[in-house]
Amino acid sequence: MLEIYLPIAQVNVDIFLLLFVSLSVGILSGLFGVGGGFLMTPFLIFMGIPPVYAVPNEVNNILATSVSGSLTHWFKNTLDYKMGLLMVSGGVIGTLLGITTFTYFTEIGKISLIISLLYMYLLAIVGTLMIIEGVKEVDQARKKIIIKKKLHQHNWFQGLPLRMRFPKSKLYESALVPILLGLTVGFVAAMMGIGGAFLMVPAMIYIVGMPIKLIPGTSLFVTIFISAIVTILHAFNYGSIDLTLVIPLILGSILGVQLGQKLGQYLDSSHLKTLFAMLLCVVAVAIAYDSFFREKVDININQKIINTDLNFFAEFTLKFSNDAPVLYGAFAILLAIGLGAFAAWLRKLISDFRKKKVKKEEVKFPVK
Repeated sequence: MLEIYLPIAQVNVDIFLLLFVSLSVGILSGLFGVGGGFLMTPFLIFMGIPPVYAVPNEVNNILATSVSGSLTHWFKNTLDYKMGLLMVSGGVIGTLLGITTFTYFTEIGKISLIISLLYMYLLAIVGTLMIIEGVKEVDQARKKIIIKKKLHQHNWFQGLPLRMRFPKSKLYESALVPILLGLTVGFVAAMMGIGGAFLMVPAMIYIVGMPIKLIPGTSLFVTIFISAIVTILHAFNYGSIDLTLVIPLILGSILGVQLGQKLGQYLDSSHLKTLFAMLLCVVAVAIAYDSFFREKVDININQKIINTDLNFFAEFTLKFSNDAPVLYGAFAILLAIGLGAFAAWLRKLISDFRKKKVKKEEVKFPVK
């Protein structure tokens, strides 16, 4: 057990536990194909980090994993930029609304309760719906029932005004649909410290009607911008971004996502969805217990350390955050983008090396 002090959040955390949790959540994120903010933020709160710090720091972490994943899809040309930019435009408005709401509940001292309630209800509802859908898919697979689906399922949302063409997705529908979706995701991201993928992905399938192969990359592309805006607004308004917390979160998550994506190639998707849904419900129950039944102990008083006891990095972080909050937030964003881009580049480098190695072996030992 090795505890480190978080100078901004003013609490001690076990660095090995933090790395283990971020790695585990990263694996789950890569395994299930969605961002891990809905899991990581509650875990940070369970570890004793106040919600007002857990939310923005996890958003900064999501930025890094989104950059890494988005670049991977960019290399594969599986991104719809036009659709993504419309979602981003709505996401900017949603983020500003979310920050305003976050500020209001912070000022009246109810932000911890609001965040807990949002997580509890949202995870329980989404988890339950996914369990129902997952059970149906498993039952259909067991009975070998094949349901033919249309290429695009049209609904009344797509018939709203301001219709336009999306050549990449081969869609012709209202621009209001992606804008409103982005607005919702931006609001949720600012309030809950999540990328919004577990809301965005189903909406992109059932409401927007996008091709499945373009959804992960476009979702990650949107998350990059929303996460960056949320990060810098939280840094400016509250000075709540803690680099001592962000760095191990990013390192563990990026590695975990790569491992999870590899592992997911060997597992059945229908069973994965059901397990994932059950996990959501378990986290919702844990949040409810932690919020309403577990006895609270104020440990912050014993954990605070006077500035003279801080190491050089902690002192630098505090001074940088207090003296230049916008620049500090921008630095946190650039750090996340840099680490995420490096991970994507490294993965591509390894992938290209393996392909070249396979080609050389095929030339050296041709199949007869």
